[in-house]
Amino acid sequence: MIKQFLKKIPKKSSSKSSHHNDEIPDSSSNKANISSVKSSEVVQIVNEASYEALPSFRDVSSSEKHSLFIKKMSMCCVVFDFNDPLKSSKEKDVKKQTLLELVEYVSSVSSKFNEVTMLEITKMVSANLFRSLPKLSNESKLPDIYDQEDDEFVMDPSWPHLQVVYEFLLRFVASSETDPKIAKKYIDQSFVLKLLDLFDSEDQREREYLKTIMHRIYGKFMVHRPFIRKAINNIFYHFILEAGKHNGIAEILELLGSIINGFTMPLKEEHKVFLVRVLIPLHKPRYLSMYQQQLVYCVSQFVEKDCKLADTVIRGLLKYWPVTNSSKEVMYLSELEEILEVTKAAEFEKCMVPLFRQIGHCLNSPHFQVCVVKFLLIRIILSNLIITVYVNTVMQN
Repeated sequence: MIKQFLKKIPKKSSSKSSHHNDEIPDSSSNKANISSVKSSEVVQIVNEASYEALPSFRDVSSSEKHSLFIKKMSMCCVVFDFNDPLKSSKEKDVKKQTLLELVEYVSSVSSKFNEVTMLEITKMVSANLFRSLPKLSNESKLPDIYDQEDDEFVMDPSWPHLQVVYEFLLRFVASSETDPKIAKKYIDQSFVLKLLDLFDSEDQREREYLKTIMHRIYGKFMVHRPFIRKAINNIFYHFILEAGKHNGIAEILELLGSIINGFTMPLKEEHKVFLVRVLIPLHKPRYLSMYQQQLVYCVSQFVEKDCKLADTVIRGLLKYWPVTNSSKEVMYLSELEEILEVTKAAEFEKCMVPLFRQIGHCLNSPHFQVCVVKFLLIRIILSNLIITVYVNTVMQN
């Protein structure tokens, strides 16, 4: 009885071995798993012979062009590793030539893009453009001495292909054959948000393309305008309150400048809140020199559209006025000079007391540039003051 019972109990060693075989595969299968993980991150061509150039659009009939276009789009969804210039060089050349053909085709098409075509277009663009950006190479540099203009541009090794994809997207968005009512299903909020995320790219050429494309999207897709403005707000909030670093603030502000220029009068409360909570606090970060010119343009646009905002802007500048940074103080004075040039006398009278008080503090500055700009600024202030006194005198009489 006991022997029969013991025979029914499974052996301990066999149990361990079977468990071991289930959990730890052999070295060959382990390598296969690793390669499959890598291939999921970057689409690779296993059989290089299968990646051959397709016929040109000129070599097929008109009825076959659409199906050929779809095939070429699918072919360009393959993403290669550009860190190694010798790897898959033939396939890279084939893909680039195909992309150039697609750019030419989308520019010359004479019929409306249907939903199938738009779906394939957004798939191809997403596969090539939407990626994780590398970490900042300038992270170790001190904010006060880092000058983006003097630094060498970061060159993305995949840019020769990315540029053609960006050009393709730009031509597609700008095309008169792209119906925004249909395209908004594919160029949706998620797509727009991923494009905005790419503004943090270190490659200035990429940011310039993004600025142009986003301007086209904002102009063509009216349904996305509130979302784009809100998304831009969030980028600025994150930059001001948390990150403190972002490569594309200047380009986003340049895009925003054209948006503000199109605001109708009277200004919506939403836009005034944006000025107070976003644009004015953007003067505070230490990287102000990287985007100060674009920021001044945006703020000036608000004052030109609504003269009553001059007092708000000037008091905002005084609130964030630098105490120990003379170079930043020069930038503040230069901006204040531009703001005062478009400020009405009545609005100047509201803020002239705290403004003169700040000018009084500037008298003790040892920085020669602060003194030079200061005298120019005082001359403008005095002229405004004379106008103010004259207007008040006339009104009293």
